[in-house]
Amino acid sequence: MSTVDKDAWEAWQQARLAALTAATGNLALLETDGVRHWDSNSPALQHFVGTNPYPYDPAWVVPARFVPEGDEHRVAFEHRRDGGATRDLPVPGHIDVTIGGLPYRVHAFDDEGTLLLVFGDQTNRSQTYGGGRFLVVDWPTDGQVVLDFNHAYTPPCGFSAAYNCPLPPPENRFPFPIEAGERLPVFRDGFELH
Repeated sequence: MSTVDKDAWEAWQQARLAALTAATGNLALLETDGVRHWDSNSPALQHFVGTNPYPYDPAWVVPARFVPEGDEHRVAFEHRRDGGATRDLPVPGHIDVTIGGLPYRVHAFDDEGTLLLVFGDQTNRSQTYGGGRFLVVDWPTDGQVVLDFNHAYTPPCGFSAAYNCPLPPPENRFPFPIEAGERLPVFRDGFELH
């Protein structure tokens, strides 16, 4: 593993913790009904210990290929609080990736100019957030992208029940554990999100 990669990952972790614990970070959100209400002294913030990431593992930095689908391509995503209804989100293309010698095709949607991969795997619920995790994917260069699962992170719903996060579509659920990135958030004194 290169020291540069590990240093960049550690810097990303520090920035991530700073964002989560900010006065308007994910842990401070108490409610959304058209207006979001944050509390910089929320119970979640008071009890938060950390994201408990897996150790950095270069084996989870995986090359992949982005295949454009056109500006009008959309994929149905369920959202945590939508009662099973789906929303068609813009997906500018699919990502072909090979992991463990097997090919997979996943969808990353356009999240205000960034590709966001919402994925699930066999660590969900027991080691990582049950609703899957997020991974930002840099826009492709000559069709090539990198899925660095060391940067997989818990969606906002894992820190506040007030968020309504997208869930992984069936194609984005890997049938094996991805032991990289953030694990379940850790809270002290038995605190649980409601």
